[in-house]
Amino acid sequence: MSKVAIVTGASRGIGAAIAKRLAADGISVVVNYTAQPAEAERVVDEIVKAGGQAYAVLADISDSVAVEALFDQAQMKFGGIDILINNAGVIQPGMVSLADSDDALYQRIFAINTKGTFNTLRLAARHLRDGGRIVNFSTSVVGLALPGYSVYAASKAAVESFTA
Repeated sequence: MSKVAIVTGASRGIGAAIAKRLAADGISVVVNYTAQPAEAERVVDEIVKAGGQAYAVLADISDSVAVEALFDQAQMKFGGIDILINNAGVIQPGMVSLADSDDALYQRIFAINTKGTFNTLRLAARHLRDGGRIVNFSTSVVGLALPGYSVYAASKAAVESFTA
C-alpha cells in the first residue's frame, strides 16, 4: 500500500515542488490549494504523467470545516493519510512596523499561518496512520527578529511552539 501525503499550499512554489518530489518517491499526494485551481491541476497532471498518484483538493486551511473535508477527501480517495506537510502560509506585504499593523493584516496572517496549521495538526493527530509524519514550515525570521516583520514572525513562532 502506498503512503499518502497531504501537502497544503501545493499548487505552486515550494508546495508544488514538495508534492512532485513525494510523488516521485512513490507517495500518493493530495495537492491542497485555496486559489488558482488550474495551477493545482497542473501539478496533479505532472505527477500523473510521471507515473504518480495525485488529487487536488480545494480547502482554506484557516477554516476548520474545510480542513475536515480535506482530510475526509484524502481518506476517501487514497484510503488513509500518513504524512502532513504544512506548507501553506502567507507573509506580510513588505516591512510593516507593529505600530502600523492593522487588524486585517494580523487576522489574515494568523488565520493562515497559525490557525491553519493548528487546524491541520489537530486532525492529523486523529487521522494519521501509525508511523505517520508531520512537517511544519516556519521561517528564519523568527530568530532574526527583523524589524517590520513582527506579526509574521509571531505567527511562525506559534507554529514552532505547536511543533515542539
